[in-house]
Amino acid sequence: MLKVLSVRDHADGIVAQVEGLADRNGAEALKGARIFVSRSVFPDTAEDEFYWIDLIGMSVVNKDGQTLGEVIDLIDTGPHCVLRILPAGKTAPVKPDEEILIPFVNAFVGDVDKAARVIPVDWDLDY
Repeated sequence: MLKVLSVRDHADGIVAQVEGLADRNGAEALKGARIFVSRSVFPDTAEDEFYWIDLIGMSVVNKDGQTLGEVIDLIDTGPHCVLRILPAGKTAPVKPDEEILIPFVNAFVGDVDKAARVIPVDWDLDY
């Protein structure tokens, strides 16, 4: 196990200082390594904030009660995130043009029900 001393954003990734690695060559050996963080150290979120991992797997239901599908991932577009939804009745993997993409903004997404694991949306099946 490595002890991470500091972390910062850099370009399209992160840079971490790790105990026991004093030079660039040692750090290069870890390039691309996966970092796992225990859920117990995640900070609490506000009522209207969510960790992506908590949204993945939730059902997405529109205002007419139609199940659109299940969240399989999110896309960070900068200004807001977009829900990637595996349509109901489909199995992964699907082609990109078969996914349903819904901006995760108040105009389209209602109050997320964390307990029921449901995301209500104002989105029709034919969008």
